[in-house]
Amino acid sequence: QVQLVESGGGLVQPGGSLRLSCASAGRRFSIYTINWYRQAPGKQREMVANITGDGSTNVADSVKGRFTISRDNAKNTAYLQMNSLKPEDTAVYYCNARFHTLSYWGQGTQVTVSS
Repeated sequence: QVQLVESGGGLVQPGGSLRLSCASAGRRFSIYTINWYRQAPGKQREMVANITGDGSTNVADSVKGRFTISRDNAKNTAYLQMNSLKPEDTAVYYCNARFHTLSYWGQGTQVTVSS
């Protein structure tokens, strides 16, 4: 069992930055691929970025060059650094841990980009 807790969301002005954290209370964090998803009101959930246990990353085209995903397996934590935020980045951001058929979700953290 893996329990995930996201933090770091909030209200930020356009052009600002936030760093989201995804902390795991479970065991063997390093075996999981960590995915960050987001869901804006009235839209489908979309994947933003992911990182494998050994650190290989993928970032969606919509945030490439602005968002960076990383992880610290010693701290059982993954991060999403978000720079140059835009109003269209406003969404609830979710952390997901996946290993084969196992999939766990956090409760989400709200990110609002507005002046």
